[in-house]
Amino acid sequence: MEVNITEAKKMGLTEDEFQTAIDILGRMPNYTELGIFSALWSEHCSYKSSRLFLKRFPTTGKRVIQGPGENAGVVDIGDDYAVVFKMESHNHPSYIEPYQGAATGVGGILRDVFTMGARPVINMDSLHFGEIDYPRMKYLVDGVVGGIADYGNCMGVPTVAGETVFEKEYNQNILVNAFTLGIIKKDGIFYGTASGPGNIVMYVGSRTGRDGIHGATMASEEFSKDTEEKRPTVQVGDPFTEKLLLEACLEVMSTDYIVGIQDMGAAGLTSSAFEMAGRAGTGMVIHLDRVPMREEGMSPYELMLSESQERMLIVAKKGNEDKVRAIFEKWDLSAVVIGEITEEENILGYFNGEVAFELPVQPLTEKAPVYDRPRKRPDYIDEVAKFDESSLPEPTDIAKTIEDFLSRPNMMNKSWVYKQYDHMVQINSVILPGGDAALIRLKGTNKGISSVVESNGRYVYLNPYEGSKWVMAEAALNLACVGTKPIAITDCLNYGNPEKPEIMWQFEQSIEGLSYACKVFDAPVVSGNVSFYNETNKTAILPTPAIGMVGLTEDITKRSDISFKKENNLLCILGESELSLAGSEYLKMVTGEIKGKLPEINLEKIKDLVNLINDLIDNDLIESVHDIAEGGLITTLFEMSFASDKQLGFNISEFTQNNKLINLLFSEVPGRVIIEINREKESEIQKLADKYSIALKNIGNIIPNKAIISDNNIIDILKLKKRWKSVLEDYLIN
Repeated sequence: MEVNITEAKKMGLTEDEFQTAIDILGRMPNYTELGIFSALWSEHCSYKSSRLFLKRFPTTGKRVIQGPGENAGVVDIGDDYAVVFKMESHNHPSYIEPYQGAATGVGGILRDVFTMGARPVINMDSLHFGEIDYPRMKYLVDGVVGGIADYGNCMGVPTVAGETVFEKEYNQNILVNAFTLGIIKKDGIFYGTASGPGNIVMYVGSRTGRDGIHGATMASEEFSKDTEEKRPTVQVGDPFTEKLLLEACLEVMSTDYIVGIQDMGAAGLTSSAFEMAGRAGTGMVIHLDRVPMREEGMSPYELMLSESQERMLIVAKKGNEDKVRAIFEKWDLSAVVIGEITEEENILGYFNGEVAFELPVQPLTEKAPVYDRPRKRPDYIDEVAKFDESSLPEPTDIAKTIEDFLSRPNMMNKSWVYKQYDHMVQINSVILPGGDAALIRLKGTNKGISSVVESNGRYVYLNPYEGSKWVMAEAALNLACVGTKPIAITDCLNYGNPEKPEIMWQFEQSIEGLSYACKVFDAPVVSGNVSFYNETNKTAILPTPAIGMVGLTEDITKRSDISFKKENNLLCILGESELSLAGSEYLKMVTGEIKGKLPEINLEKIKDLVNLINDLIDNDLIESVHDIAEGGLITTLFEMSFASDKQLGFNISEFTQNNKLINLLFSEVPGRVIIEINREKESEIQKLADKYSIALKNIGNIIPNKAIISDNNIIDILKLKKRWKSVLEDYLIN
């Protein structure tokens, strides 16, 4: 096929990028070469709009073994162990084909982790759907949850935590962000490098088909009315094959037969070959006609750009090909020699004895376009900040307001979602889904590893800098509430079209807020993903940076959870924050809008609160703890009540006297937690709180069967719990 600017634009290249490709080669690229340029220079693969800003993240630290730039980040947790983790988006494919899009998102992030030599032990997800009754939304929810569940369950990797959000701003662009964490001995880490001229390039795993061709390019552009036509660019997953691939890869990595390994993810064989060679400063010769194919008549273009799942590229030490092949054949998988490493820094592809492409490695991997795109503060920022929340009237019936509030899509129980996932496989989980964070044991040690995903597009929409700090603060408090402290993060940064200055301003401000928070919490960024072009018909999603934060405890027996334990125990607020309804779920309920001015939070003080909570848990001074976050104080209290199997409620009537209830009950500003304590330990807790200069305020006590909000507002716990638990399931099943 003739190569020209029209064809280049169809593949996603700009006119300038097309000319740069010609200049690099000193000639016109052929069709396969043009496809390789377009894939590697896509937003999804090259980060051409975000790379300048990502450099602002703190990425090193005393625990960091491998930061961004590899398949996943690696963090030292002591005792010769490390954790390997990463978060990735699969937004566009999941909107087009929800089951396969979500399933292959899980499969891809699992491969990113085990290609480093780690055995995956937990999955998490961050899911953002549109309005629950929006057309096609039930289909999307069913498909995404089913895809995640089936792939993770078949792989034997538990999905232990996550978040599920419903907002109209995601009606036409849902977000599916997947997180995986694995455990590894520090001397067993593998890297995606193609070193050693003369070494052998081997293709292992499933055969290559036409599914997913130009998936990376599709993920680098907006949706339109033609979105459904993109269905062929969504990959098809097979978790049973991936389970075999996992075991075979871990077995071959326990030998000295190979020097490098990488998943064929976005852009397939193209990205794995060029990235591995680029890291090593080498080249390759690849014989494409040797690639195992499941469809007839596949062209070099299709073979290089297919994103068929469950495939890896391995560089084996010369002379060890048969040993590698024997291991994969034992697991009923193909392992085929398709080429070798060369000293020249280019990749030469043959097909049926003829040259299919010849391209230099470094210009494609290191000299991809980098854009310093224009930024402009959106006009809406000042407009939404003008809202005067003091003008909001008090509800005439606060009890009914609370009951209706807890039945809203974002407040209702999400157990229907996580019940689809096997969260007990591998028997490492010590805190079940539904709490503040996941906590697993590291077998053979006393250590515990915690993890949480956190995001809030409403906060970041109102103030990208401050809102991003809020997200980080909530994640750190989530980990503290299970008895751990943050050690590192991964991220999945979801935004609209970066070619719009307002979107790039949001992105830059978020990066600044996240970077500052990472430094305060000493939690560097070790891996991550940027997902731009989350727009349909020129309408963008809320700016949604999702954070995957990992924490550590040296003694897993020192932990807590959110469930009420005993009648007559005291309930206290630990910490302080300004009471504000800006960006809150309550404000969205009564006005239908996202507005208000976010208060500035003191992250250094919140770090003190994190340390105090850990000290209280270490000294066995609290019975339960839960941070005040989405939904505010009242949601926190009811979640603690509903988590108990003893039908325990609470009485906060004295605390609510002479206060404006909506601010008191529904403010979501980070910086406070609820603790349940034995009365006899109150003075000891006060001493520790004073040591950190953290406020401690008694707000009530635990009582049976009911919640007393004020003298005239009493709620039946069992009745409300039944309603709270059934709303989502009733909608999705009926």
